[in-house]
Amino acid sequence: MFRRNFIYVLGALFLTAGGLLAQQPPVEARIAGLENNEEYMSLLGEDARLQQREDSIVNAVAQLRRQLREDPARRQEYSQQILQLESRIFEIRNAKGRLIDRINTIEQEWVLANLNGGVPSANTAAENPAVTVPDSLKVRNLVDNLYFREHLAEADYTALRRSQQLEPRAREYVDRFMANYATLRDLAETYAAVQTEQEAMEIYGRLRTLQGVNRVLSDSLSEVWNYIFDNKNYAYGYLLDELGQEEILSREEKALSRAVRRLSELSDSTESTAVTDYLLRKRVLTDYETAVAGVLSLDAARDSLRGVASVLAQADERLPRIAVAERYFLDYDSVAFSSTPKYTYKNPIPECKVYANGTIYRILLGTFNTKRAAATFRGAYPLFYLINDDGKWCYYTGGFATLEEAQAAQKVLKEHGFVRPEIVVWTDGAERNLSRDPEAQNLAYRVEITGTEALSDAVKQAIAETAAGHELSRVGQQLFVVGGFNDRAVADRLADAVRQLDPALEIKVVEMPNP
Repeated sequence: MFRRNFIYVLGALFLTAGGLLAQQPPVEARIAGLENNEEYMSLLGEDARLQQREDSIVNAVAQLRRQLREDPARRQEYSQQILQLESRIFEIRNAKGRLIDRINTIEQEWVLANLNGGVPSANTAAENPAVTVPDSLKVRNLVDNLYFREHLAEADYTALRRSQQLEPRAREYVDRFMANYATLRDLAETYAAVQTEQEAMEIYGRLRTLQGVNRVLSDSLSEVWNYIFDNKNYAYGYLLDELGQEEILSREEKALSRAVRRLSELSDSTESTAVTDYLLRKRVLTDYETAVAGVLSLDAARDSLRGVASVLAQADERLPRIAVAERYFLDYDSVAFSSTPKYTYKNPIPECKVYANGTIYRILLGTFNTKRAAATFRGAYPLFYLINDDGKWCYYTGGFATLEEAQAAQKVLKEHGFVRPEIVVWTDGAERNLSRDPEAQNLAYRVEITGTEALSDAVKQAIAETAAGHELSRVGQQLFVVGGFNDRAVADRLADAVRQLDPALEIKVVEMPNP
C-alpha cells in the first residue's frame, strides 16, 4: 500500500511538472541590457523550470502533511514519503543556488562594465542594441534617473549605481534563506515524528546542513545589504540636505531608530539577525526612496516604490528561531522482577546496545567466565550482556537517564539479594564503572561556553531553566562556565540546549574533581 500510494503521489507530481514545463511563461531579464546574453537568458529559464519543479513538490509535501494530520495511525508511512520528497526539494534548491550564483556573477560583471553611466561604443551598440538602458526603465528605477548623475560626485554616483545593481542579489539571499527556513520548519516537524534512529540521523544531518547554508546566506546578505544601505542612505541624505528637506531627513532618522530598537528586541529570538535587519531597514529605505522620488517629481519611480513598500509591509520579520534538540533514541527502562521466566532459548538475553551519542546508566549484576542462564539473576529484567576485552560475560539490567535513578535501582537490587550491583555509565560510547572507580565517585562536571563576549538573553534563560541551582560565571574575556554538576547527563542536556540556541558557540562538558 505504501509503495502504491507513493508512486501515485510521484506520478501526479511529474504529470503536474510536465504540464508546467509545457506552459512555462517567457523569461525576462532582471537587468535591462542583458536581454541578448544567451547564457544569462538560458540560466534564467533553467531557474524558472527548477522553481516550477520545486513548487510542485512542495504542494505534494503539503498534501501528505494534511493526510498525516488526518490519519496519524499512518504517521510512519507518510513521514517516509515526506522525507523522500524533501530530499528532492533539497537537491533542487542546491541546483538553484548554483544557478543563482552564476546569474549574479553575470549581472555584477555587466554592472561593473557599465558603471559611471558609460555609453557603449558604436560597435558594441551595433552588436547588442539592448545594451542601452531604455528611458522607461530609467524613470521606473529611481537611481537611473539623470538627476543623481548630475548632482552627485562621480564616486558617490558610482557607489549608488552599484548599490542598486546589488539589490537583486540581496533579495536572492533573502529568498533562498526563507525557502530554506520553510524547509527547516517542515524537517523539524518530521524529525519529531520519525520512530527510527536511522531516519532521525538522516533528517538531523539535513537540518544541520540547511542551518549551515542559512548561516552562510545570512553572512553574505549582511555584507551586501550594509553596502547597499550605507551608500543609498548617504546619497539620498546628501541630496535632501542640499534641497533643505529637513522634515524628510528627520522622519527617516526616527524610522531608522525604531527599526534598530525592533531589531534589538528580536535579536535573541530570531533565526537570522541579518534577514530580520534587512526586512526592517528595507522598509525604512523604501519609504525614504519614495519620499525622494516625490521631492524630485519622479512619479513613475514613486509608484514603483509604493508597490515595493506594500509587499514589504506583509513580510514578517520575527522569524522565530528553530531549535531542534538532537534525539539520541536511548532506550531507558527501570528494573523489575518477575516470578515467570522472561528469557528462554527462543527469547534469549539480548546483547547490550552501546549508543554512540548520549549518556545512559545501567547496573552491572555480575561478570562471569562463561555464559549464564537468566535464572541466575533472581527474576530481574530487562537483562543485557556484553563480552568484554578479556572475553568475560558481563550482565546488566535497566537503563537510566540520571545517576540518581541508577542509585535508586541499585538500592532496590541490594534489597532483592544482589550482593554487589555496580553502576556503569556510557557517555558517547565510552564506558566507566562508577562503583569500581574511586575517582569517578568524586567527579563533577561543568559546561564551558566560548566564542562570544556576551551571552544572549535566550541562552541565559536556557541555563536558568535547564541548570536551576547551578552557578553561571565568567572567566576571562570569552569563557563562561556553568557548574558544577554531579551528573554528566544533566550537564550534557544543558550543553545540547545551548548548542541548539546558538550553533556558533563552542560548548564542551569538562570533568573536574568534586570538592
